[in-house]
Amino acid sequence: MTSIALLIEAFECIEGAVHGFLTGTSADALTFRADADANTIAWLVWHLTRVQDDHVAELAGNEQTWTRNGWEQRFGLPFEASATGYGQSTADIAAVRVDAEQLKGYYDDVHADTIAYLETLTDGDLDEVIDRRWTSPVTRGVRLVSVISDDLQHAGQAAFIRGIAERAGY
Repeated sequence: MTSIALLIEAFECIEGAVHGFLTGTSADALTFRADADANTIAWLVWHLTRVQDDHVAELAGNEQTWTRNGWEQRFGLPFEASATGYGQSTADIAAVRVDAEQLKGYYDDVHADTIAYLETLTDGDLDEVIDRRWTSPVTRGVRLVSVISDDLQHAGQAAFIRGIAERAGY
């Protein structure tokens, strides 16, 4: 298995997780909060998708799917187009109120763009330094693994919240 095939497999795992916990999830469960400041499933999926979209689009030299395919308008969120969820307030988290199909649609668009981008790479491309602001400088491969790690953590959080919401009757 090549490194590129391994990365594609990892992003496919994220897709399976996102589809798994969004399927059949009610609007109330999507916005359920375990406490007043907790993240919601809707926000977590929006955020993990925005981060993937932002980072992969930058690597590919493309416009983000969020703006290119009109998802920003369809979601109608009160954020700047560049918002990805970092540093957002509890009120911002509560503002993400969209249905599971909308979340899935945006995620699927970003996932398709991610796979298409990965299919253009060779294993050697993963060693290219893309960000020298860090000690050690960040390579293309490290950035992609970072996105996978972040996405899987948030997908796990969303799946956990779905379980709590279901136990609470949502």
